[in-house]
Amino acid sequence: MPVHHALIPCLRYKNAPAAIEFLCKAFGFERKAVYADESDPSVIHHAELVMNGQMVMLGSDRPGPVTDKYRWKTAADAGCITMCVCAVIDDPDAHCARARAAGAEILTDPKDNDGYPGRGYDARDPEGNVWSFGSYDPFAAAAH
Repeated sequence: MPVHHALIPCLRYKNAPAAIEFLCKAFGFERKAVYADESDPSVIHHAELVMNGQMVMLGSDRPGPVTDKYRWKTAADAGCITMCVCAVIDDPDAHCARARAAGAEILTDPKDNDGYPGRGYDARDPEGNVWSFGSYDPFAAAAH
């Protein structure tokens, strides 16, 4: 039986359709499900994107009771990030080249990790979220 996430990052975007396109083109995600508003397709109620069997979910940033209740802000609105999304990948150098070619802002070029195995790089998406991609798999690493 395949192992699935116990935790799934959920993000908000001002322009969710553009974010979906970017995440697929730059980072290699694939659309699993995208639920757009029937009267306004620029509003994404809920989307599920997968990469290597792992998932992120996202939706459009819009006013309303859910935004108020959870105090949702996009990274751009907040002026910072409070978390980043980490993804384990096989080839950080090739992945970074793909992301760069698709217009991702590369924050850290691929490099060997400091103090632990593997290699990785960091990128920012067009709305300010930071993504960390690397070959270090904490599930596969020997326990210390």
